[in-house]
Amino acid sequence: MGKFVVIGERLSTTAPIINKAFTERDPEPVLKRAEQQLKAGATYLDVNIGPAESDGEDLMKWAVTLLQSHFDNVPLALDTANKKAIEAGISVYNRAKGKPIVNSADAAGRIEYLDLAAANDAICIALCNGEGIAKDNDERMMYCQTLLERGMEHGMEAEDIWFDPLFLVVKGMQDKQMQILECIKMFSDMGLNSTGGLSNNSNGMPKAIRPIMDSALVAMAMMQGLTSAIVNPNDLRLMETIKSCDVFKGNTLYADSYLEI
Repeated sequence: MGKFVVIGERLSTTAPIINKAFTERDPEPVLKRAEQQLKAGATYLDVNIGPAESDGEDLMKWAVTLLQSHFDNVPLALDTANKKAIEAGISVYNRAKGKPIVNSADAAGRIEYLDLAAANDAICIALCNGEGIAKDNDERMMYCQTLLERGMEHGMEAEDIWFDPLFLVVKGMQDKQMQILECIKMFSDMGLNSTGGLSNNSNGMPKAIRPIMDSALVAMAMMQGLTSAIVNPNDLRLMETIKSCDVFKGNTLYADSYLEI
C-alpha cells in the first residue's frame, strides 16, 4: 500500500462547531478545519454528518462539493448511518485524487454498506464486529472472513476493503490491547489493508496523556502491519511518529526534511 494513510477525523458532528456549520451550511468552520488537517499531513478527510435523517443527502452533497472544490479534489471518507446520503455524496464525488471511502460496514446490520461500496467502485471500511464487539480474535477473524467474502462476491478487490479491528479503550480494557495488535498482524499476514479509529484507545484519559498513548499505539500497530488510521492529524507528536515509522518501514525515503513531507 505504500505510505501510511492518515484519515483526518475532525470534520464530525460530534464537534459542536462543525455540527452547527453543517446545520447552517456555513462553509467557513468546515474549510478551516479541513485546511488545518491537510496542512498537518492528512491524506483523506472523514466527513461525519451523523445520522442526518432529514437532510442527509443534501448535506453530504454540499460537504463533498465544498471540500473538493476548495482543496483540489481531496479524497474523502463518507461517514453516516444514512445510506442514501453516502450514495448522494458519491454521485458528486471527483475521483481524481482517489476513490471515496464508505465508512463503514460491519458483519451485522450494516453489511449492506459493502454492497453499496462495491456498486460504486468505492473503498469500504469493514468493522470486525457483529451485533456487539467481538470477544476475541477468533470472532474478529470470523467477521473478517464474512465481510471479505461478501465484498468479493459483489466484485470488490480485497485491497479496497480496509479492515477495522476496533481499537478499545485502554482505561477499562487494558487486558485486550495485545489482542488488537495481534489481529492487525493477522490482517497483514493475509495481505489485507487495515484501519480504525486509533484515538479511541485513549478515551477518558487526561488531555496531556492522550498524544503519548496514541503515538505509542500507532508505532506498535504500524509494526504489526496497520496501513491506515482515523486520527487527529493536528496531534503533532502522533504525526511525527507516523512519519518516522514510515521511514523505518521503507515507505518513505529518508531525508533530513522527512518530517516536512
